[in-house]
Amino acid sequence: MIIASNVTKQFGKLKALDNVSTTCNRGECIALIGPNGSGKTTLIKSILGMVVPDNGFITFKDKNILHHWKYREEIGYMPQIGRYPDNMTIGQVLNMMKDIRNQQVALDEDLVKAFSLQNLLHKRMRTLSGGTRQKVSAALAFLFNPSVLILDEPTAGLDPIASELLKEKIIVEKEKGKLVLITSHVLSELDDLVTEIIYMQDGKLLFHKKIELLREETGESKLSKAIASVMVKSLYEKNI
Repeated sequence: MIIASNVTKQFGKLKALDNVSTTCNRGECIALIGPNGSGKTTLIKSILGMVVPDNGFITFKDKNILHHWKYREEIGYMPQIGRYPDNMTIGQVLNMMKDIRNQQVALDEDLVKAFSLQNLLHKRMRTLSGGTRQKVSAALAFLFNPSVLILDEPTAGLDPIASELLKEKIIVEKEKGKLVLITSHVLSELDDLVTEIIYMQDGKLLFHKKIELLREETGESKLSKAIASVMVKSLYEKNI
């Protein structure tokens, strides 16, 4: 569904993406992980069309995104930090996005209801806690029933109940055949969610594997321990 082919992006002397190639298919929930500065955000922004690669290209449903910008209508994006006009209410932000998207699709308001945002529509964005802002961002990402969801640190700032509600929603959408891409530094949050792992470091894609294969290769059931095992082995082999 989304294919990155030899994608390279450099900012000055920093090579943010170094010849990255991978394929992300429908019905998968893929964790995009790696240390800070590994290239995760640049890859996401490249998929969203916010960054144009220096070399290589990205296709969405077999079409080069550089020439077919309307693909973005099929993506729901939840940024790590949502920034909205301070003086607008939650209700006004939701209505503004509906007007901007102007899509004739059945709206998915499951998270609006799950987070009880319908009771907060009069609240202005400047008065909201970080967690409530995250709820608004999550509700907006799912609102237009997109075929692809890109969620950047989605549970950051959410209380435990809201976090579980969001994870349950992610699982439901994945089971409908949607593609879900998640970045997170809290690997324990991903154990019950993801089907595949993309691990990046220093702008390179080190591996893209099914989580079952990763667990089988490492003998570890927890994602955090499986990743640690792979990286220790990689470091050992590099130093031999």
